[in-house]
Amino acid sequence: MRRRTFIEEPPSRLAIWALRIGFFSLAATVLAIIIVRSGVLEIRPALATVAGALAFAAIAVLLAFAAFAVIWKDGLKGMGSAVGAIAIGVGLLAYPAYLGIKGYKLPWIYDITTDPIDPPRYEALARIRPRDANPIIYAGLSAAQQQRAAYPDIEPLEEEASPKAAYDAAVAVITRRKWTVLLKRPPEARRDGQIEAVARTPILGFRDDVVVRIRAIPDGSRIDMRSSSRYGRFDFGSNASRIRKLLDDIDDTVGEQKPEPPVTPPPKKQKAPPKGNQPSARR
Repeated sequence: MRRRTFIEEPPSRLAIWALRIGFFSLAATVLAIIIVRSGVLEIRPALATVAGALAFAAIAVLLAFAAFAVIWKDGLKGMGSAVGAIAIGVGLLAYPAYLGIKGYKLPWIYDITTDPIDPPRYEALARIRPRDANPIIYAGLSAAQQQRAAYPDIEPLEEEASPKAAYDAAVAVITRRKWTVLLKRPPEARRDGQIEAVARTPILGFRDDVVVRIRAIPDGSRIDMRSSSRYGRFDFGSNASRIRKLLDDIDDTVGEQKPEPPVTPPPKKQKAPPKGNQPSARR
């Protein structure tokens, strides 16, 4: 009786290369995130690394689909490698695709403020901002009009609390967010309070500059804020979202503050009348 010889089909080389390129794009993306967060290199080389990694992720997905066609036609092995390559590529491309869809209708601005007429000015941040970064001067009327059309809810926050209470609430909220604070100036009689800090984006950790101004008004205090990206002409709505969330948290914190109990002055002691003028008791 003759034995049947089974010839094992070789794996698809397209599937193997798709998985290799997918792993390479994943490693390059992780390396770029580490570079940006650690500050080892400038932001532009890091962005170039991210763009290259995403391009390789797209190539891995295309090769994986081509491998599917070859595996189906020739009966080759390698289905697992092709699926893995697609999983890695789609996972890396999903967030940039989400940002692209989200920012499709947003204006090309990178500096958002609650007061376009008199925006809070950077002082400490102006001295440390790199020369190749975006200008620290607000863009002006054109940016204000685009901001109003895209983010009509970005407005100053007015509180009935005193400027000192509003300032303390803002400091507490920024401290909880673990931003790098460069300036804390409490409000005084003829001077606005101001807080300047550096915020980081969630994934890549890009540095954005934030300034909060607390100004006294007749009924309490007014809080204005400005948030701007250091690099790039488009922020995908991140600065407006940061302002919106920060002002909401400050408003909640001010509402949670307990009002100081009124100080009641001690009762005045009544002076006893002189002894000579005391009426004599009747016998």
